[in-house]
Order: sequence, then C-alpha cells, then structure tokens
Amino acid sequence: MDNDIAIEFKHVFKTYRLYKTDKQRFRAIFNKNIPCKIVNAANDISLKIHKGESVALFGRNGAGKSTLLKMITQVTYQTSGEIDVNGRVSALLELTAGFDPEFTGIENIEFRGHILGLTDEEIAELIPKVEEFAELGEYMEQPVRTYSSGMKARLGFGINVNIDPEILIVDEALSVGDVSFKKKCLAKVRELIDDKGITFLLVTHSTGVASEFCKRGVVMKKGKIKFDGDIDDAVKYYDEMIEKEDAIRRKKKKEKRLF
Repeated sequence: MDNDIAIEFKHVFKTYRLYKTDKQRFRAIFNKNIPCKIVNAANDISLKIHKGESVALFGRNGAGKSTLLKMITQVTYQTSGEIDVNGRVSALLELTAGFDPEFTGIENIEFRGHILGLTDEEIAELIPKVEEFAELGEYMEQPVRTYSSGMKARLGFGINVNIDPEILIVDEALSVGDVSFKKKCLAKVRELIDDKGITFLLVTHSTGVASEFCKRGVVMKKGKIKFDGDIDDAVKYYDEMIEKEDAIRRKKKKEKRLF
C-alpha cells in the first residue's frame, strides 16, 4: 500500500439480501433459491483518501455512507473487493456502543483502551485526559448504567478523540451535549485536523459543518459515488441533486392526488 494513502477502496461491493419474512430468511440458510431482493449498499466503490485529507461524505439516508464507515472500522465486512487502512482508527459512529453498563467510567476507559490495543502506560495517560474532557466529575467512579445518554456520549467522545488517532471517522456525532460542550468537541476536532494532521472522514447532512472542517467532498447515491472533488463543488452538486429529487417527488405526489 502507498505510504501516502490512509484509506483505499478497490472495487468494493457490500450486498444485502432482503427477505419478506424471518421464516424466509431462516430457510435461506439452507436453501439459496429462496426469493429475495438484492441491495448493494456499496456498489463498485473505488476511492483513495490520502493521509492528512479531510473528506465529507454526503447523501440521503440509504446512500451507503455509513456502510463505508462500518467497513473501514470492520463493524461489517465487504462482500467483495479490497479495503486497505493505514493508521490507527478512532471512530465516532455510535458513541455509547461498547460500554459495559456495570463498569465505572474509569473501568470503561481501561476496557476500551485494551480493545484498541493500548499499553497499560498509554491507558494510564489516557484516563486523566478523558476525565478532563468529558467533565463528568464524580460520575467517573459510578457504573455507566447510572449515566444518562448524554453522559455516555460525553464519555465516548472523550475516549475517541484522546487516543491520538491517525484516522478520525465521525458519523453525525458532532452535536454532543449542551452548547458549550458542543463547542469543545468541535474545537478538539479542529485541533486534531490542524495541529495533529490526522486524516478526517465525516458523514453529515449539514453542508455547513462539512464546509467548515473538510476540503474534499464525496456525494453518494444508492451505493455509488456520484461526485468526488472540492468541498464547495461537492456541496453545490449535493444541494442541486437534493433539490431535483425533491421536485420530482413533489410532482409525483401532485399527480397521484389528481388521479
């Protein structure tokens, strides 16, 4: 793999088989001829992201954006094709996932650190950074099952942005907590991009946030890449695509009412 490349997709497909009932899904384990609908959440994706790039992924729900992120982080795997990842990945996909509810906040930091392959020394350095960032005070010594969803999100965000990632992946997770904490999160992401030179990959419906943090934009539709280029051009393409789709939808809805 080219040392300048952080992430590369090579003709990647992610195929799902959709069955009408659970019974059909179960029968399909033993009989491949059970009828189903084939959906390619990723449809022949080829994409290179260089180290230090900041890239926004746009597209409506179901376009395939989150599927790409999940394949990068190996939450799910491609049906075919190759995906190469070069660097330590920190993913803000589901901030509250992976916590043991009976563990305290501190114990969950240690738990997550071991899963990420950190040494005991690295985990010891990580704990005070997360404590300071998450601002949970005495709750860090309480079981996570006593946390609100917002407190869990703070803990999750605090862990992921403080493990010195080389690649930071964010899926609509920049709106954590109250206004002041949200600003703190945005400032931390900005610091990682500007000062640490990390590779940043963002999935968002907010073109404003994307323009603020990213220099490159990729627009997806039905599992395919429709546009890849400068962020301003990508935002324009995405906005025009959405406007066109909405106009067609309104026209069809109007015609349906008439008949």
